[in-house]
Amino acid sequence: MKILDEAIKKGQSTLSEYESKKFLASYGIPITKERLVKTKEEAIHAAKEIGFPVVLKGCAPEITHKTELNVVELDLRDDTSVADAYDRIASHKGVSMDGVLVQEMIKGDRELVIGLTRDPQFGPCVMFGLGGIFTEILNDVSFRIAPLENRDALEMAKEIRGHKILDAFRGKPPVNLDILCQALISIGNIGLEFEQIKEIDINPLIINGDKPVAVDALVVLNV
Repeated sequence: MKILDEAIKKGQSTLSEYESKKFLASYGIPITKERLVKTKEEAIHAAKEIGFPVVLKGCAPEITHKTELNVVELDLRDDTSVADAYDRIASHKGVSMDGVLVQEMIKGDRELVIGLTRDPQFGPCVMFGLGGIFTEILNDVSFRIAPLENRDALEMAKEIRGHKILDAFRGKPPVNLDILCQALISIGNIGLEFEQIKEIDINPLIINGDKPVAVDALVVLNV
């Protein structure tokens, strides 16, 4: 895979968010609409293409905690707010950026996490659980050794304590389990296919209507 080969050649320990999501999308995992831009004018144009409101994020392999670095601007609703947000992010002195990511703003009451860890004994293992701020607080997750079949993915989804979040919720439809299960299966297949990948973290995976969408993602490399 070209993205992985180029990143390893450059000595990156992680893919950037943009690279991570581009890679995951090639395996059928739904991601946000987004553009990587290098100028303020490009940011405004991208925001109009994607449709307001949008999010702007600083993008580089070194940026793994965007909020702490203060390189995330949410809920931007017009050209002026996008231009101002671009200037604030681009002027950040803490890290060298590949560009600024313009991303559709997805809001949802339900946030999940899916990922991959590479166990020394069992090899690639797939993880699923409650996402967002609840990932560390509740630690409500399940694991399976790759490869996964559809029944394994369904079992994972149903065995977390908060599994009712997948049902109809506050007037929202139940989560599309076909898409969710396929994403879990794909993560396992990626782990088996690419030994150069150490970890994958998709958090949050927000439920937009009934569809799980990767809003943020990180691929960690074995280097």
